[in-house]
Amino acid sequence: MTEGRTRAAEEPGPAGAGVGAGRGGPAGPGGPAAAGETARTAPGAGAGVPAGIAPTVDLAAIQEAARTIAGFVHRTPLLGSAAFSELAGADVFLKLENLQKTGSFKVRGAFNRLSRLDAAARARGVICASAGNHAQGVALAGSRLGIPVTVVMPETAPTTKVVATRGYGAEVILHGEGYDGAYDLACRLAEERGLTFIHAFDDPLVVAGQGTVGLEILEDLPDVDTVVVPVGGGGLIAGIAIALKARRPGVRVVGVQPQEAPALARAYVTGRLEPVERARTIADGLAVKTPREMTFRLIRRYVDGMVTVSEEEIARAILLLLERAKLVVEGAGAAALAALLSGKIPEAGRVAVVVSGGNIDVNLLARIIERGLLEDGRLIRIRTLVADRPGSLQALLKVIADQGGNILAVYHDRLRHEVALGEAEVELIIETRDTAHVDAIRRALADHGYTLQGLEVEPARAGGAAGLRGL
Repeated sequence: MTEGRTRAAEEPGPAGAGVGAGRGGPAGPGGPAAAGETARTAPGAGAGVPAGIAPTVDLAAIQEAARTIAGFVHRTPLLGSAAFSELAGADVFLKLENLQKTGSFKVRGAFNRLSRLDAAARARGVICASAGNHAQGVALAGSRLGIPVTVVMPETAPTTKVVATRGYGAEVILHGEGYDGAYDLACRLAEERGLTFIHAFDDPLVVAGQGTVGLEILEDLPDVDTVVVPVGGGGLIAGIAIALKARRPGVRVVGVQPQEAPALARAYVTGRLEPVERARTIADGLAVKTPREMTFRLIRRYVDGMVTVSEEEIARAILLLLERAKLVVEGAGAAALAALLSGKIPEAGRVAVVVSGGNIDVNLLARIIERGLLEDGRLIRIRTLVADRPGSLQALLKVIADQGGNILAVYHDRLRHEVALGEAEVELIIETRDTAHVDAIRRALADHGYTLQGLEVEPARAGGAAGLRGL
């Protein structure tokens, strides 16, 4: 690595840099020179790497990773979407890593890393910290390679991911409220037990494995203009960007983080790598409080922009992927599409959107579906008063039925102190077609003398959304 290239890798980009703020191209056919940053590893992270293998990431390392993981991981499809192309005003292709083994791209880096361990390290075993997807990737890779795996997961990790990780044969320890708490314990256990720590992103071999996604995108869509990638710790986008810039320097690479977990997005702009106070988001796979130096430098050097998306935008993208593409996608996997659909990546052209994972908790998915139906006017909850005598409830229901509303639930209460004697409060959950249909039901009820007390959205039933559309 030349001195000039080293400086280039360390130079911060312009303040306020966003989409379209370039960082320079690759250093020739051998891959980006600035990608040769040495990873700052956790305790035990370097154990088992064969002598003579430099801890660097370049095109050659990614190509070697592709050969290593071939036959173990799926080569996931890159599918064009007419529906999302129309919504985004771009030519949209979805890179479906939610269809990958374990439901996430993470298995690529995990298998590449574990396959390079020496015999002694394999015998001792490995440990990792993860909110779920890296855990499953390491667990599956370990089971295939005969390596004992211990995983520390946050206590808040989705149940589906905990169960799946145990199902692959790993010992699972639940600790801490988020990734960082799980990480601290995993590091201590690595020292105490002599285990090799497999970092989710701060490891050159892991980054190289994730970079194989970029190789596949170029093979399937050689004339791609923009690639949009979700960002947590940065391993996926770093690997993809290195692969893309080495082969096609003009491809624009844009990273997406949740507004509730924006550590690398902020660092990209400020040039300062600082943890965020909290990282709580429905995109749990992107909830990283403390980024690392290696991926940060790679992102600053090779990524062309970073944007953030709200929880509402992520939830909306999850629902659209389910409805329009029949794809079950987790929050992290929907983040890149959320940015595109919300207009935060203009002039995307032929754009590949990385759908990074599909391991969503079914209870969260149910809340997102209900929340989306409420926002679209396809599900409403109303409260009104009726006379406490036979036939009154039937009359109310008939008004709604005559308007084509499908009543899903009825709650009838005459005992509340706020309800006068001789009256009963009725709360209805109604399935509707759209907002126009909601308005028609509202007018019909008003015409029949019913006073509507409005729509209330309770956190337990609608994902905690306040201020959703009501009557």
